[in-house]
Amino acid sequence: MKVAIIGGGAAGFFAAIAAKENHPDAEVVILEKSKKFLSKVKVSGGGRCNVTNACVSIPKLAEAYPRGGKKLKKAFRTFYTQDTIDWFEQRNVPLVTQEDNCIFPKSQDSQTVIDCFLKETKRLGVEIKLDQGVKSIQSIDDQLELEFIKPVNPTQRFDKVIVATGGSPKRSGLEWLENLGHKIEDPVPSLFTFNMPEETVTKLMGIVVEKTLVSIQGTKLKANGPLLITHWGMSGPAILILSAFGARILYERDYTFDVQVNWVNVQNNELVLEELKEITQKHGNKILANYRPYLLPERLWLYLLEKCDLPTKKRWNELGKKGLNKLVNILTNDVYAVKGKTTFKEEFVTCGGISLESIDFKTMQSKVCKNLYFAGEVMDIDGITGGYNFQSAWTTGFIAGKLGS
Repeated sequence: MKVAIIGGGAAGFFAAIAAKENHPDAEVVILEKSKKFLSKVKVSGGGRCNVTNACVSIPKLAEAYPRGGKKLKKAFRTFYTQDTIDWFEQRNVPLVTQEDNCIFPKSQDSQTVIDCFLKETKRLGVEIKLDQGVKSIQSIDDQLELEFIKPVNPTQRFDKVIVATGGSPKRSGLEWLENLGHKIEDPVPSLFTFNMPEETVTKLMGIVVEKTLVSIQGTKLKANGPLLITHWGMSGPAILILSAFGARILYERDYTFDVQVNWVNVQNNELVLEELKEITQKHGNKILANYRPYLLPERLWLYLLEKCDLPTKKRWNELGKKGLNKLVNILTNDVYAVKGKTTFKEEFVTCGGISLESIDFKTMQSKVCKNLYFAGEVMDIDGITGGYNFQSAWTTGFIAGKLGS
């Protein structure tokens, strides 16, 4: 049996290793269109490679995927986070879990993961071919014929093919699969930071507020978690989660919208008012600049006071009802204009791809083309940051690698 894996990324390598382990007599080859393989693995997690997440609850794990979570819930019963941990550790890649549940190689170096994959493919006899971009697939007599982008590469036939080409930024990059009859969900960016060219909050760049609640005005989109102020706008987990779940809505708005920031992550304004009233009673003689509610970063607190026209030298007991209401409003309902987005680090994640309606998730086999399978982000699956995108690559690669057996 001849098996081709199209794409030399995370899902492609994992699928190739699984295919060879499940079918030791098969000839397995990875076809990568560029001159480099595993390039996204190399740069991911700031070069450290966040291989998975410590979440052990499958329903909770599935919630981390704006698209594909429902289908993945079943797939995770076959291969989930603990299986990933075991897989790497059995292959001499010790892992460590951070406080935020992100799991990295103990070496803190993505090259460790790359070396592991290369060692496994070599041990199993998986061939790796670079500069082999596939242009089209044709089904002929129960086999799949691959035509290559470069005319110098002759067409080749395989018994089974796994497509693991990753996310395509443009629909045109998926036409060769659409031509086979697959439904395509238009690709749009996911996981991006917010640009705020007209907002002065950018002068606070570098500040992290650990507990915030952010929402997009005019939508039901909400996310909580740490928020990072950058020199171009806002980033951090809360913003990235919002960008992932709002990928299509924000694309339709051309990345021009208002974001509402609740700096204290308390949704009941009455509770915030009570907290501030308590400060006026206990620390009434202190000036505003010297007493920060909710332990907010000092520079941010001074900025918020200025934004709502409250003098920093004013004492807490001089605020009155109007002053307290101003503070409640700025702490829970601070609004910023977003105009544009920036890709998060070097990690490009897409919402969209091959519609999950076209795929049998028990086997990852195409419903419209026999012997063709899918793995990874080429499908309409994407997760938030925290190792989730790699986990779906490992899970779908592992299942696809069984080749329907």
